[in-house]
Amino acid sequence: MPQPSAEPRPSGLSYALGAHLIWGLMPLYLRQVHSVPVLEFVGWRVIFTLPCALLFIALRGQGSELRVALGNRRILLRLVVSAVFVASNWLIYVLAIQSGQVLAASFGYYVTPLLQVGVGALFLHEKLTIRQWAAVALAALGVAALGWDQGGMLWLSLGMALSWLGYGLVRKVTPVGSLPGLTIETLVLLPFALALLGWHAATPAGLSLGQSGWLDLMIVCAGPMTAVPLTFFAIAARRMDFSALGMFQFSSPTIVFFLGLWVFGQPLDPLQLGAFALIWTAIAVFVWDLLTRRQTA
Repeated sequence: MPQPSAEPRPSGLSYALGAHLIWGLMPLYLRQVHSVPVLEFVGWRVIFTLPCALLFIALRGQGSELRVALGNRRILLRLVVSAVFVASNWLIYVLAIQSGQVLAASFGYYVTPLLQVGVGALFLHEKLTIRQWAAVALAALGVAALGWDQGGMLWLSLGMALSWLGYGLVRKVTPVGSLPGLTIETLVLLPFALALLGWHAATPAGLSLGQSGWLDLMIVCAGPMTAVPLTFFAIAARRMDFSALGMFQFSSPTIVFFLGLWVFGQPLDPLQLGAFALIWTAIAVFVWDLLTRRQTA
């Protein structure tokens, strides 16, 4: 991966798609660790993300960039905020998947891009074309229909959406590379992760790590499953318009949606089908507009 300081702006698309592909398949991974309590799993996720981030820092020779960021109080304060947002998102998402609310998790990430496009247009002064506004309107109708259908699980969806919106916005405006930023966020969360694991170790059930070889491997995999897509996302957030990044974020919940139907066996009613059709049409219109403008540029 190239250094953030020399990254050409258009190349953020491949990183965005890579991140969302991994996130879209995340429920398949979380299914393997469903026996691990939610808080304990979030603790392990922090613990095993840190060595991955440090390894990537060493491989890319970004140690000096990490030290500069650690010495900048303004950057540190922003990364403390982004760490709180991402930890909240992890907690809500794992809770949704482990409680069987896969479509609620999918809906949460459908709401996020709309909020992201709105924030990009209203607060970051990003310009949208007429076709892009039409795509936003179609997606808003679909999301509104899904929200009506969600009922009691709406709090899960909104919690996921708002926490991820906050994370993406903070990382967008924080002048730090993707890997140094992720490393500092993990360091911020490390004391809380250790406290969670210490508390679980003191319970009669004890820690899940060490109960079986397969489960141990899956818990350790929480590190790369977290570090790789977050790194990709942070790179994309620095290179792409916030609104464009938001529309591409529809890809991962679409994967989660189909996993919910085909793997987790959750039912789909006509209202949900119509809503998702509107959202997918909106994605197609937005991508068509981006490709058309790129060809005429």
